[in-house]
Amino acid sequence: MASSKRIVVAAHGHCFDGIASATLFTVLRRALDPRATLSFHYRSCGYGPNMQTVPERWLNGAENAIVDFRFTDSKKLTWFFDHHVTAFANDQQRDRALDRSDRYHFAPDYGSCTKLIADVAKDQYGLDFDEHDALITWADRIDTASFESALDAIDRTLPVQQLAAVVEQKGDGQLYNELIPQLATQSLDDVAASDPVQARWRPLAEAQADTRRRIEAALERRDKVAFVDLHDAPLRASGKFVAYALAPECPYSVALIRMAKHLKISIGYNPWSGKDREHDIAALCRRYGGGGHPVVGAISIPLDRLGEAQRICREVLETLNET
Repeated sequence: MASSKRIVVAAHGHCFDGIASATLFTVLRRALDPRATLSFHYRSCGYGPNMQTVPERWLNGAENAIVDFRFTDSKKLTWFFDHHVTAFANDQQRDRALDRSDRYHFAPDYGSCTKLIADVAKDQYGLDFDEHDALITWADRIDTASFESALDAIDRTLPVQQLAAVVEQKGDGQLYNELIPQLATQSLDDVAASDPVQARWRPLAEAQADTRRRIEAALERRDKVAFVDLHDAPLRASGKFVAYALAPECPYSVALIRMAKHLKISIGYNPWSGKDREHDIAALCRRYGGGGHPVVGAISIPLDRLGEAQRICREVLETLNET
């Protein structure tokens, strides 16, 4: 019996585009070597203060891939796909990396990493992933916030929207290793409606309602910014886009959130505000060691440095309100 080749895939955790990217990479890698026995192992990466890059010890496969997460400058890295403008430490690292391997793909103009992988598979390898079109479409829609309104963005009526909520809240390595093999071989609707996903979703429904109540109680309109300070206790569920629905006239949102192991400052542009974006949010986050996209980003601060996090929030609010 042929031995199995171990392939490690490190992906952005707690993120629908992260799990979708890891899924599509899995499909791509299997298609490139259909007769090989491949064993995939998934790692969930977080943009916290203790993970600026993927730990070297995680890259312990015969092949190692990073998708939808920061570049790690390691000789062990075989594949790289990302679309965050802050993927590299600097331009020099980016240029060296992209010159090194034709398996490293960086395209900050893409709305999602999933779509990037799909296009590379088609353009570079002649592969067509039509059977995964729903996964690609939803990953792109969620990561680019391409909804009709903020209310549509926070809607959780469809099973796929419920799956996205489950991934955002519970998307650790264990969940990724459970769901990605299913997403790679089954329809998105079937996985989303499956008993294990729905069992995780049901308690989240009330948790998300509680998160909305907390955001509504804490929200302050600071000129152009909808600001919420939620550092007192962790949120029971993600509150993504809720501030936009509650303060649709504000072009920006800033939230100070207490996570399990760090404080997070989340910054975003409200695409439904009807107002132009005047700031590059990724560049703003990078000033404080964070990152993201021009329209959304985050900064992570250790739990014991609340004063610093509050100071950064004040500075961010001043910057966003500049004309």
